[in-house]
This record gives sequence, C-alpha cells and structure tokens, in this order.
Amino acid sequence: MAIVVNLDVMMARRKIGAGELAEKIGITPANLSILKNQKAKAVRFSTLEAICEVLDCQPGDILEWRKEDL
Repeated sequence: MAIVVNLDVMMARRKIGAGELAEKIGITPANLSILKNQKAKAVRFSTLEAICEVLDCQPGDILEWRKEDL
C-alpha cells in the first residue's frame, strides 16, 4: 500500500481513544477502525477535516505516501 494512515500515532500523541475520537468526528468506531487499520479505500474530506480539527493536526500528519517496493 502506498498511502499509509498514521492515525494511531496522532491519537497516541493527543492521548485520545478511538471511541472518543469517533464520537467527536461523527463516525462509528467500526469505520474509524477501518481507517486506522489501513483497510479504507477512501476517506471523505469532511471526515479528514474533522479528524484534523479534533487532533489539532494537518492532513500530512495522518496520511503519508510511501513508494512501493517492486
């Protein structure tokens, strides 16, 4: 996978649990888990914006592009 989701890192830095974050951004804990565990195929900008607002971070703090080894 070329896009890596570092949501768990930011959550740890901000000392916020998955249930609390899910509630604050308005998604289910199951959908947050899908995003955290690299299973999501897409993320809405409104969800990304809400995550950044709650965690006080930039999208680049959460999403990272890594070159795939071939």
